[in-house]
Amino acid sequence: MRMYNLFPLLAGHFGQWEAHLERAAAMRFDWVFVNPLQKTGASGSLYSIADYFQLNPLLVDPKSKKTAEQQLRGLIQQAEKKHRLRFMTDLVLNHCAIDSPLLKQHPEWFVREHGQVQRPFCLEDGGHKVVWEDLAQLDHGRSHDNGLYAYYRKIIESYIDLGFKGFRCDAAYQLAPELWRQLITDTKQKHPDVVFTAETLGCSAERTKQTAQAGFDYIFNSSKWWDFESPWLPEQYQLLRQAAPSISFPESHDTPRLFAESNGNAEALKQRYLFSAVFSSGVMMPMGYEYGFSKPLHVVHTRPEDWENTEVDLTEFITQVNTVKADYPVFQEEGPFNLIGYPQSPILFFWKASLSGQQEALILLNKDPWQRHEFSTPDLYQYVQSRAPFTDLSPEYPLAYVPSPYHFDLLPGMVRVMVTTQ
Repeated sequence: MRMYNLFPLLAGHFGQWEAHLERAAAMRFDWVFVNPLQKTGASGSLYSIADYFQLNPLLVDPKSKKTAEQQLRGLIQQAEKKHRLRFMTDLVLNHCAIDSPLLKQHPEWFVREHGQVQRPFCLEDGGHKVVWEDLAQLDHGRSHDNGLYAYYRKIIESYIDLGFKGFRCDAAYQLAPELWRQLITDTKQKHPDVVFTAETLGCSAERTKQTAQAGFDYIFNSSKWWDFESPWLPEQYQLLRQAAPSISFPESHDTPRLFAESNGNAEALKQRYLFSAVFSSGVMMPMGYEYGFSKPLHVVHTRPEDWENTEVDLTEFITQVNTVKADYPVFQEEGPFNLIGYPQSPILFFWKASLSGQQEALILLNKDPWQRHEFSTPDLYQYVQSRAPFTDLSPEYPLAYVPSPYHFDLLPGMVRVMVTTQ
């Protein structure tokens, strides 16, 4: 799964999406993920949905004579036919807009505290409580008793009718695994090819595992925050890989732009994208990453006018990385993984194998996006189980022949990718 996040408020109305879809396909993405497209509440946040069955007026092409639904359905059909792109969208079932008509139509569907509808909240590091005042917490714990479950199923069917083939389930860990298992089972009985992915950022690895085991096809992992040294990510990988394959991302609509975080270092962008692509079964990248955008995506305020003109163009690099991911099963699976100790700390060195055992990969990554660092080993083959020759798949300066002993002077942030070939 190679996913391009087309952020609707930046892309503009449906009539403006084609150029972005064409670029995504050219970079060899096979999925397009779009954030919520539904009519929002007064706050204007994409994740504050007032009506699940009406599309956001900001996204409707004013020059088209078609209805909003016809525009979106036709766009998705054309993208699948012309570009072989499948579409995924957010499934937001934990909450709706505080000013949604649902609060009057079905007051029994909401969590209440002292008679007041409860707003969702989270606890940040340090115990600071953040409350989303524009949201109302749905009481999914009793969904089978009062018709809310049937409403959830109606939402899913309406999205599938528009052409969506997958769902990113927002804050999936906040719904009971039993509820997800029933929703996924019921949906797949009718639509077996529909893909469910779980967004579980911010919860424990054990809770993520419980959510994943509810039948999700993928989960989103936290590799974006790994420092290439701490043990937590390899530990999570080993804990979760049997539950569901995962999707990595170098940044998202919830994070700052990496180009801004790295003080304008394009090598950091290449390093993080390539790592994300080879570490996990799936990879996701938001629009603008390929051009080194600095402005963060905002679920209320972003507009097409925020498109940036930069001097960065990573489209060719990303195309090469995605091609490797598409062509080699070892990078499409959550296979065996092992960090290899190396005395020079600026180098991350790890081994990964395909589940079938037919391919093994060695990855060398210069953790430092500003300085060069050397790597040497007298015998590269001691780190793999087979003696099959290596193919250098690195997107930059690939070697026609991989020697052993092996020595390489890694440029800032450079990643070397080597795979055994039978």
